[in-house]
Amino acid sequence: MAFISRGFKGRRREGAPSGRIPPGQYLADGFPVLSAGPTPRTKLSDWTFSIVGEVDTPKRWTWEEFKQLPSQEVTVDIHCVTKWSKLDTLWRGVAIDTLLEGVESAAEYAAAFSDGGYTTNVPLEDLTGGKGWIAYEYDGQPLAPEHGGPARLLVPHLYFWKSAKWVRGLSLELEDKPGFWESNGYHLYGDPWREQRYWGD
Repeated sequence: MAFISRGFKGRRREGAPSGRIPPGQYLADGFPVLSAGPTPRTKLSDWTFSIVGEVDTPKRWTWEEFKQLPSQEVTVDIHCVTKWSKLDTLWRGVAIDTLLEGVESAAEYAAAFSDGGYTTNVPLEDLTGGKGWIAYEYDGQPLAPEHGGPARLLVPHLYFWKSAKWVRGLSLELEDKPGFWESNGYHLYGDPWREQRYWGD
């Protein structure tokens, strides 16, 4: 099993606003870093993003093509399974709805896949309807490699391990297939408000 990098940069903060912090979470200063394995550093000239799997026709974009797609700026709260939360984080990216325009599929699930071999599973309904993005900027700056740059999946209503770093595509699937952390004991879905951290939660 790959090693885990715990480059935490921050401290516990008290006084979380009522109703915005899920059970068991605390506000963190900074932006903690938690990764399985080394940080990939893909050249933008080599980067692509693909929609594959149970689709009529696969789709693929180069970095230049991806950056020309309509983008959105979103402000969201994020919650890590290691119990830190950050409020009002600012991102820019392409909505999954935009990427799936014109895609015909009977799939109900998606498997995000990333550089380094990382995968995570998410129901398709949790990525569409304005719930998911492929983010390439954080706080007005290009997304740093340690935070998943050049692009990461952003699914803020689920625990942050579902927001796969270094994402390179989505495979649409007919069945829900556990990804990396899910195969190693993390919850298949990961709702922070229900504390779905591990198997059996």
